[in-house]
Amino acid sequence: MTPLRQQMTDAMLQRGFAAGTRNKYIGAIERMAKYYWRNPATYSADEVQAYLLHLVKERKVAYSTMNGTACACRFLYEVVLGYEREAFHVSMAKVPSVQPEILSRLEIARLFAACFTPTQRMLMQTIYATGLRVSEACALRVKDIDSAPDRMCIRVEHGKGGHARHTILSATLLPLLRAHVRASKSRDWLFCDRSAQPVDPRSAQAAYYGARNRAGITKSGGIHILRHDFATHLLEGGVDLNTIRLLLGHAQIGTTSRYLRMVNPQMRPSKDIEPFDLLAGLPTP
Repeated sequence: MTPLRQQMTDAMLQRGFAAGTRNKYIGAIERMAKYYWRNPATYSADEVQAYLLHLVKERKVAYSTMNGTACACRFLYEVVLGYEREAFHVSMAKVPSVQPEILSRLEIARLFAACFTPTQRMLMQTIYATGLRVSEACALRVKDIDSAPDRMCIRVEHGKGGHARHTILSATLLPLLRAHVRASKSRDWLFCDRSAQPVDPRSAQAAYYGARNRAGITKSGGIHILRHDFATHLLEGGVDLNTIRLLLGHAQIGTTSRYLRMVNPQMRPSKDIEPFDLLAGLPTP
């Protein structure tokens, strides 16, 4: 490990960056170093800007991807190397806001039915029923499930930005998780692969795409769409916005309020189903 990489890693660890963010930042700087074949500490601001332009013009990456690299560069040059932003400016692209497509309840039921393995199905059901990010779901341990009648929650130990929180554990999800744990090879990780190691988020993403295609669902987006469905369907069930914000782990209510634009105004939830029990509201595919 080079001294600069060690400096950057230490600075991120000190600030509590999540492992996924650390890996993305280090990877972005490594790719830039391979482009110039020089120590990134020797680059000028113009060279960094030229590389970002190269990503868009030559590599054809999305502007959001380029912005991820720009964030890594800002952290390196401003935080690690101590440049003032005015003296070493790294521009960010203005990315238009795109509304994610929302799966209908019938599509979600078809998606679950199309999963290849019980573990894949249980992972996707958990994401939809709890609103977890895929990385948070893959990092769950059996001990994170609190099934005491006066608690009924799931502890998220490794949330975005290193923030822990709790989310809901519905009455329909709990027995499914208990059956899953009894059949699992691990008594530690809730979702594990054949080697009893936690499922990799990339494998979960691939499993989602496979199930989506087998179910004949044409809407775009990856497994994160189940988190969008969670928030939107809770709103349609009458759950208030601030409660949803806390369950999702959003710092600002404005981040959560975008789901107001995705609500189906004609949706009338069943009065017989608890609004937090999303799995109970799914139709038979």
